[in-house]
Amino acid sequence: MDTANQGDTSVDKGRDYMKKIGVLTSGGDSPGMNAAIRATVRKGKALGLNIVGINSGYKGCLVGDFRNFDLKDVSGIIEEGGTILRSKRAPEFKKKEERTKAIRNLHREGIEGIIAIGGDGTLRGAKALNQEGVPTVCIPATIDNDIYGTDMTIGVDTCLNTVVESIDRIRTTASALERTFIVEVMGRDSGYIALMGGLSGGAEEILIPEVEYDLEEVASDIYNGYKRGKQHMIVVVAEGIYKEGSAAHHVGKHLKEQIGFEVRVTVLGHMQRGGNPSAYDRGIASRLGAEAVTCLSEAKSGVMLGLNGHNIETIDYSEVLSNNKELDMGLYELAQTLSQ
Repeated sequence: MDTANQGDTSVDKGRDYMKKIGVLTSGGDSPGMNAAIRATVRKGKALGLNIVGINSGYKGCLVGDFRNFDLKDVSGIIEEGGTILRSKRAPEFKKKEERTKAIRNLHREGIEGIIAIGGDGTLRGAKALNQEGVPTVCIPATIDNDIYGTDMTIGVDTCLNTVVESIDRIRTTASALERTFIVEVMGRDSGYIALMGGLSGGAEEILIPEVEYDLEEVASDIYNGYKRGKQHMIVVVAEGIYKEGSAAHHVGKHLKEQIGFEVRVTVLGHMQRGGNPSAYDRGIASRLGAEAVTCLSEAKSGVMLGLNGHNIETIDYSEVLSNNKELDMGLYELAQTLSQ
């Protein structure tokens, strides 16, 4: 990581040149995106810049769906989930000819740089624009927390609070009914939500894509737990452990057949993305949004902003996209130990 502008940077425009910056949100929404938007607008105005909202992510660039932001437009949004700019996936943006149309729209609007808020796909779009002459800075926002180069992404903390609160509520009825509950959380390729949600929620079993699992062993663990006097069990599974349907229902069916006990399934689904952002997510989103404006105003682009401990650092797009963020397996082992 470095705080200097390098790597993918293809433009060198300073504060005196940069007068108008666009901001967009792309991919899956994350609680805290609105706080980041608010910060970009207010920091931009403080620097004498015009901030333009780009509706519906990269789709908005393709169709020229822009809105000029004033301070009053972002008043009262820091506590709101979702994104006031909306978010759509735009697979056509991968084509150079389509991006050329988008860049033409940006130039016509007078937008000289873009702050992109989102996950992996958002980063790839921002990198392409930067290489083709539009300075960009990316802010990582995804509840999966699977972006290389940052300890945390916007939305993760709120998501985990939702998951843990749900597990707490489910445990109440699981205890009353003396049943095993399977709780499915998001995570197609990353088990971070399942791991941290299960660890913080005191789950007896956690199944994640990064670790091979044996359902017969899981069934045996649950059966032995009941023999030791446990009166209920919580099994947290990431959706990505089973590619042919619902992971929770797959696990639940197998466990019922193996141990013969009552098993119930809860799929948390998109409620994990919703709700008001936590104080932590509002805080990091505000810091990252303001720093992104500062970067563009100081001719730094082609970078993602990442959190390293309490510090914000820049990392080139190529480095982010050429590396995978590894799950901390020490935390997985800890969860196994504490579940006994």
